[in-house]
Amino acid sequence: MEARTSKIHRQTKETDVTVEINLDGVGKYEIDTGVGFLDHMLSHLGKHSKIDLAVKAKGDLNVDAHHTVEDIAICLGECMANALGDKKGIARYGHSSVPMEDALANVSVDLSGRPSCIYNVDYRTDKIGDFDIECLQELLRSFSNTGRFNLHINVPYGTNSHHIAEAIFKGLGQALGEAVKIVGTDVPSTKGIL
Repeated sequence: MEARTSKIHRQTKETDVTVEINLDGVGKYEIDTGVGFLDHMLSHLGKHSKIDLAVKAKGDLNVDAHHTVEDIAICLGECMANALGDKKGIARYGHSSVPMEDALANVSVDLSGRPSCIYNVDYRTDKIGDFDIECLQELLRSFSNTGRFNLHINVPYGTNSHHIAEAIFKGLGQALGEAVKIVGTDVPSTKGIL
């Protein structure tokens, strides 16, 4: 089987981002974004998906984390789409329900080729440490847009913002890991293409 790997480098006046993935990895991760909380969340994504993930980013953090977060998400999505290729044999769908103490995150993905991000999450705070919580939705929306997949995130309850976010990224990792698995030989669609 051909290696399902990809590497993307994106450089703008605001950021310099390199992302590498191996869909058939073991969950190794090497994350250095300059944003501690984001490193923590992306580490969960790699570990729990069993997708090897390397992310190196420098951004205009003197402004805020927004540009860095968005450009990482764009690179993540492009990398995943490239590594999936024609999607022959993939499971296509993945779902995970992850508890994290007081919080529960339900995450579903469909690697359909059509982007959509449904994000039903309420936080009790605007920040986790010095990280703006609104950046999480931006990251997930940009990831699903450039990766061209459906992403549904529902958090029915949770009181601690850190726990909510961590449950989401662990759940996303597990759902993606399930969806990218090779389980057959054809494209999982009656259309014959995804």
